[in-house]
Amino acid sequence: MAEYKFHILVCGGTGCLSSNSHEIADGLKDAIKAAGMEEEVKVLQTGCFGFCEKGPIVKVLPDNTFYTQVKPEDVNEIVSEHIVKGRKVNRLLYVDPENEKHISDAKHMDFYKKQMRIALRNCGFIDPENIDEYIGRDGYQALAKCLTEMTPEQVIEEVKKSGLRGRGGAGFPTGLKWQFAHGYQADQKYVVCNADEGDPGAFMDRSILEGDPNSIIEAMAICGYAIGASQGRVYIRAEYPLAIQRLEIAIAQAREYGLLGDNILGTDFSFDIQLCFGAGAFVCGEETALIHSMEGQRGEPTIKPPFPAENGFWNKPTNVNNVETFANIPVIFLKGADWFSSIGTEKSKGTKVFALAGKINNVGLIEVPMGTTLREVIYDIGGGIKNGKKFKAVQTGGPSGGCLTEKDLDTPIDFDNLVAKGSMMGSGGMIVMDEDDCMPSVARFYMEFIEEESCGKCTPCRIGTKRLSELLKDITGGKGTMEHIAELKRVSQVIRDTALCGLGQTAPNPVLSTLAHFEDEYIAHVKDHTCPAGKCTALLKFKINPEACKGCTLCARKCPVGAISGEVRKPHTIDQAKCIKCGACMDNCKFGAITKN
Repeated sequence: MAEYKFHILVCGGTGCLSSNSHEIADGLKDAIKAAGMEEEVKVLQTGCFGFCEKGPIVKVLPDNTFYTQVKPEDVNEIVSEHIVKGRKVNRLLYVDPENEKHISDAKHMDFYKKQMRIALRNCGFIDPENIDEYIGRDGYQALAKCLTEMTPEQVIEEVKKSGLRGRGGAGFPTGLKWQFAHGYQADQKYVVCNADEGDPGAFMDRSILEGDPNSIIEAMAICGYAIGASQGRVYIRAEYPLAIQRLEIAIAQAREYGLLGDNILGTDFSFDIQLCFGAGAFVCGEETALIHSMEGQRGEPTIKPPFPAENGFWNKPTNVNNVETFANIPVIFLKGADWFSSIGTEKSKGTKVFALAGKINNVGLIEVPMGTTLREVIYDIGGGIKNGKKFKAVQTGGPSGGCLTEKDLDTPIDFDNLVAKGSMMGSGGMIVMDEDDCMPSVARFYMEFIEEESCGKCTPCRIGTKRLSELLKDITGGKGTMEHIAELKRVSQVIRDTALCGLGQTAPNPVLSTLAHFEDEYIAHVKDHTCPAGKCTALLKFKINPEACKGCTLCARKCPVGAISGEVRKPHTIDQAKCIKCGACMDNCKFGAITKN
């Protein structure tokens, strides 16, 4: 094998690929070839580095130089200056916003300082399409250990001892789930990986599959050995083409190496994996709906019990875990359950991956120990709120979660603390909102999503979410009354108490959560007919301050409906009956004379 002087890692996650990182990788290879250094430099595309705000990212090893926001036209300079002459390209280095100093090593960046990468340990470090690189980072050693040194019961006990809880949302103890499936006898059992990531703004599972697919294969095989299953299924939405491609490559390579198939590693254990494609239904994140979809039926949940561990895929005992849960499994056997359980809080062990999005400076994929506070995530790792705006709320747990406010910023993040605060961990979506966000509008957005995604099987969810959407539409459209607010509360409680599945029962959370923290905004909408955040178009009024107006006529010329009148060099006025509230006047006023409320 060639000994390379440099390795150049180029982010190959979906986000960076959409910003032409594939052209960067190809350009680097061409520039290296032109410099006659093919034997000294290896260029490879990895998975997501996490720092999406600064992508595309290029990392040069062995000196760990971390280049941000790289463009295809930058590759020649990287090669000629850094690779050939040994001089870093300062203009592409990360600039610390506090002191404006250039930082070349990621470990000194605030974004990474408080992170601990377990599930994401290989993302951004290896070529996900080369199984040898996964093996080079202790890949498949955990499987070998389980098959040759441990009984299935011992494997399950180790997972139980680690304290790992399911990362898909509910937080059920993983080892206990495996034990249930192990306990049922059947001629066939199944291991299912839930990769149906449907929350708006969530990309945790997708990134793991794109950056480290072999870790999921290895973990599923370990689970198969533990529960007595010989077949695995990955249920993945078809709109994840890159994740599917890399997973297919990893499965084929694992079969070639004898790590999937018959008599794995010379033992009597046989296990193989197939992919099942979902059509992007949010409800298929619920395990019974997912199983029905895999069977070719409508993706609808069923009443439990029986649980899938007893009666799942094709009525056989089935264990379902999500991608992030499986990503933790190999490390638990490599480093030990005691090591894993030493991380996190008393009841929530290990780390959690979050997709940090919204009005935050450092949008990206992060992994932090359980117990890290919201303040640390939003301000230390996330870099605070964009444009110096004031923090208002953060939505955790996706549409089924809830919003937390400034008073909750010092809350340690774990399963129980978030539930106690009226939210939930969910799969790991975390959307930050600032002072300009209207909370009734936020609730409306989530409720419209939930209404659209309801499977329609049970009346509370099918009819109730539609009614909540109608009420929120009236409130944000200037037609709301105090009775609308009372009905929001009443209908939400009925849905929570009577819906069939967990998704239905948590469907009202965005409404109940925003009402709990921001009921004054709802009241302003229905009593004062104003939107405090200035977002609800139907409630907006644009006004011209006569003292500030210079009579330049620009606003009148830009108004598409002729709602503004006035003489040159004299204050203008807006005809509210004609105004369509498009904001063109305010956007074009050079004197700040136009306001909205």
